[in-house]
Amino acid sequence: MHTNPNIVSQQDSAAEYDALQRLGDNYLSLDDYSQARQCYEQAAVLAPDEAAPYAGLGMTALQTDNLDEAEIAFRVACRLNPDCAAAYAGLGMIAQQTERYERAFEMFLKCLELDTDNLTALLGLFQASSEMGSFAKVIHYLQVYLQKHPHDTSVMFSLAALYIKENRFACAKKMLLTILRLDPDNKDAHNFLEEVERNLLELP
Repeated sequence: MHTNPNIVSQQDSAAEYDALQRLGDNYLSLDDYSQARQCYEQAAVLAPDEAAPYAGLGMTALQTDNLDEAEIAFRVACRLNPDCAAAYAGLGMIAQQTERYERAFEMFLKCLELDTDNLTALLGLFQASSEMGSFAKVIHYLQVYLQKHPHDTSVMFSLAALYIKENRFACAKKMLLTILRLDPDNKDAHNFLEEVERNLLELP
């Protein structure tokens, strides 16, 4: 039985692409942007229709403050795959750095519609909302995230802060008590809880 050499070649190429993509991600996590870039560029040559290498190139450019280059790479990733959550998160980060908060909000929201677990987009959405004074959608996505990650106290704290901004003090108190149950020494949560309880006492 003969194996089609074209199929073998395609399998080898796919395996090499996966390895390069993983290696690029590892280098990126270690802040070795030069090596990460090389890996992503090679992966893009092997699989020119894949969005992931371009999203990776966007992140390496973003981390080295090449915002124009990063934006181009993220846009290519979105064109190749309109459901590339990482690319939308990247575009949101660029918009945030350039103080285009409405654009940042839109991009982070798009990312979270595709990937509700994306913590970068979640916190970015929170920061963009704080600049814009618009919190309803952020509260929803923080709640969705906490359903899957019920012990993430940093996200709980963000949610408690938003409840306070919206004068939902009972909800804030419940969230802060949950944080303190998980992390009894959390000074910020203790301070916030005092503020919330004062506000609850002042309510008619």
